[in-house]
Amino acid sequence: MSRDAYVTLVTNADFALGARALLHSLRRSGTSADIAVMHTGGVPAEALADLESRGARLVPVEMLPTSDAFNARHARKDLHAAAPFLKGTKPAFHTPLDNFAKLRLWQLDYDRVVFLDADTLVLRNIDALFDYPEFCAAPNVYESLGDFHRMNSGVFTARPDPETFARMLTRLDAPGAFWRRTDQTFLQDFFPRWHGLPIFMNTLQYVWLNMPELWSWEQISVLHFQYEKPWQAHNKADRLRPLIDLWQAYFEDGPVPDPTSLPAPG
Repeated sequence: MSRDAYVTLVTNADFALGARALLHSLRRSGTSADIAVMHTGGVPAEALADLESRGARLVPVEMLPTSDAFNARHARKDLHAAAPFLKGTKPAFHTPLDNFAKLRLWQLDYDRVVFLDADTLVLRNIDALFDYPEFCAAPNVYESLGDFHRMNSGVFTARPDPETFARMLTRLDAPGAFWRRTDQTFLQDFFPRWHGLPIFMNTLQYVWLNMPELWSWEQISVLHFQYEKPWQAHNKADRLRPLIDLWQAYFEDGPVPDPTSLPAPG
């Protein structure tokens, strides 16, 4: 087993679809690191078997032992009422509480981890991230440059350590704690001096719509389908068609186009 690993989290059948495409993209990148899929109890056995057949190490994880009050505050209905998503639409299968299971990666038996959300694609080799310190993440930029002060937790570097995990649990479920964007808000609070990665290490799909001047197929290493997912039918699909078609090529195991041959936004 490699001491380095790419890790993702799958909590239901939908995110297993994303993980299938992600696994293909990682293998095509030429990495020799392990690829671990943490999964909770909501994933069908056949979906897990498919991921395992593609070379993933399956790691069953439980939801965090958070309090009833914490769970109530972060349940989908209550969380979205208190902190509605105004820029895009979270799919029906998105369950906010599931996001916190991501913290289980600090319990894994690896020295160095690069975490990738299951709705990402790796377009070129990013193994160099294993040499980056904990905690590195790209800014949450997809609407304006004013977003550079916030991080996005879809891609980050980590060093598993049980002591870190224990400290996380203590802070996570402190009395009255409310994490507006679940793991993302928590991780920025826990690592206030996070190191910034270039946006090309986690390029959010809405950059295509809102900030086309920042889009560069020659530089994008990780493409992240935040909000609406490429396997969904949704009202932005026509505007995002080149990105969705690229994801579909990875998912279907067919020929994958060179991203630099794809059209520019607009």
